[in-house]
Amino acid sequence: MSEQPTALPATIPGWRHVAAGKVRDLYVPEANPEWGDDVVLVVASDRISAYDHVLATSIPDKGAILTALSVWWFERLADVVPNHLVSLAVPSSVEGRAMICRRLDMYPVECVARGYLTGSGLAEYRADGTVCGLRLPDGLVDGSPLPRPIYTPAAKAAVGEHDENVTFEQVAAVVGESVAAALRTTTLAVYEAAEEIAAERGIVLADTKLEFGSLPSVDGEDRGAAARIVLGDEVLTPDSSRFWDAATWRPGQSQASFDKQYVRDWLTSAASGWDRASDEPPPALPAEVVELTRARYVEAYERLTGRDWL
Repeated sequence: MSEQPTALPATIPGWRHVAAGKVRDLYVPEANPEWGDDVVLVVASDRISAYDHVLATSIPDKGAILTALSVWWFERLADVVPNHLVSLAVPSSVEGRAMICRRLDMYPVECVARGYLTGSGLAEYRADGTVCGLRLPDGLVDGSPLPRPIYTPAAKAAVGEHDENVTFEQVAAVVGESVAAALRTTTLAVYEAAEEIAAERGIVLADTKLEFGSLPSVDGEDRGAAARIVLGDEVLTPDSSRFWDAATWRPGQSQASFDKQYVRDWLTSAASGWDRASDEPPPALPAEVVELTRARYVEAYERLTGRDWL
C-alpha cells in the first residue's frame, strides 16, 4: 500500500514543489537566475514514519535536527566522498531545515553498511546464516559486532512500501559492475570513517543507509564506470542509522537506539490499539511519546556534535 505524507507541502516563493518523500520535500527553482537548473531545494519536515506509514503526528524540531546533523557529517566526510550540499542560504520560511543541493542522477539503490548484527539482517541470519547472501560466522546474536563491516544493499521502495534487501550481483545487473563496486567501496569507507568519529563520542554506529548519485551527464556523457560518486540525501542521522549508547550496549539483548524506537514500541503496544496487519493507518501519537522521541533526536545531535541544541 502506497501512502503519501499527510501535510501539504509549503509554498515557497521562487521554488516549485516537485516531489514528497516520507520526510523530505523537493523543490526546483522557478525562473530563478541565481540558481539555474542544476540545484534542488531539499526541505526536511517534522514528519515521522514507522512500519511503512507516514504518521499523522509530527515530532517538533525533527526536520531541523536532521538537516543540522547531515550538514555536520557532510563537513567531516568531505575527504571521503563529495556531497551534494551547495548552500544553506535558503528562503527564510524554511531556514534551518533546508539545503540547496546539487541536482544528481540518483542510483536506484539504498547503500547499507552494517558493522553489527541487528534488524532485518538479524532476521535473515537467524533463518539461514547469511545477510544479503553474505555468509556470517555461527553463534552471532542481536547486537554482535561483525568480523568486519559488510555492504548489504537494498532496492529503493516507494513511499509506504518497504525496501527489499538485494545482493551485490542484483545491484550490478542494474547499474553495472564497476558502479556497483564503487558504491560498495564508498559506502564502507563512509561507514568506517563515521564509526570512528561516533566511537570517540561514546556511540556505537550499528549500521547506516546512504544514497548516492552522479552529476547529470552532458551531451551523452557516460555516467557509468568513470562517473564521480556523490553523496546525496541525508547522512548519518537517527532516521538513516542505528546509534547505540556504547555504555549500555550488550550483545544478546535489544539495544536502546537514538531514534524513533519509542514510536515503534508504542504503536505495537496494547495502548495504541492498532493492528499492524490491518489496512488502517496508525493512530495519533500521545504527547509523552512525541516528547520522548524528540528528546532522543536532540540527544543524538548533542552527543555526536558536542553542541547544545537550540
